[in-house]
Amino acid sequence: MIRRAALSLSVFVALAAAGLAAPAFAADAPPPVTTQDHVLGRADAPVTVIEYASFTCSHCADFHNTVLPAFKAKYIDTGKVRLVHRNLPTQPANVAAAAAAVALCAAPERYFDVAGVFMRDQANLRTTGPQPWFAAGIAASGKTREQIETCLEGPTIRAELDAQIAGADAAGVTGTPAFFVNGTAVADHSLDALSAAIDPLLR
Repeated sequence: MIRRAALSLSVFVALAAAGLAAPAFAADAPPPVTTQDHVLGRADAPVTVIEYASFTCSHCADFHNTVLPAFKAKYIDTGKVRLVHRNLPTQPANVAAAAAAVALCAAPERYFDVAGVFMRDQANLRTTGPQPWFAAGIAASGKTREQIETCLEGPTIRAELDAQIAGADAAGVTGTPAFFVNGTAVADHSLDALSAAIDPLLR
C-alpha cells in the first residue's frame, strides 16, 4: 500500500510515498511506455526493460553503480534494449520523493545525469545530510535552482510522480528495484539474471 507523507524540506513540494526497500514481486505487467517516460536507448529496440527504482534504495544504487555500466555497454549501446526508468519512492519517503521530483524537473536530456548523481552519492546521505546531495542533483539538471524550484511548485510533477507510483501499484510492485523485461517481472537485478531474461528474446 502506498502512503502519502509531507516533505520536511521546505525547498521542495509536498510529494512523498512510503514503501519497502526490498526485492519486489509483481503480479501484472506495468503500464505501457509513453512519451512521458524517461528512456535510455533506441526507441525501436526489440526489448524493453522497465525499472522501478527509488533514489534512497541501496539495492537501486547498487544496480546503477555496479551493474548498469556493463548492462548499458552490452544491451543499450548496441541497440538491443531500451531501459525505462520509473520512480517508486521508498523510505525515507520525503527525501526519495523530493529527489524523484528534481529528476523529473530536470531538462529532459539530463534526467539520467541527475539519476546517476543521486545513485552515485546516495551513500553520503547519512554523513552529509540531504542538502549537498540535492545540490549535486540540481547542478546536473541543466537548470538553475530557481527553475527547479518553480517546477516543483507546479502541479505537473506531482501528477507525473503520482502516475508512476500508481502504475507500480497496479503492477503489484512492492519494493525496489523492480524490473520487467518485455512485461515479465525479473526478481534479481544482477547482470546474469537480466541477461537470462533478455537473451532468449533476441534470438
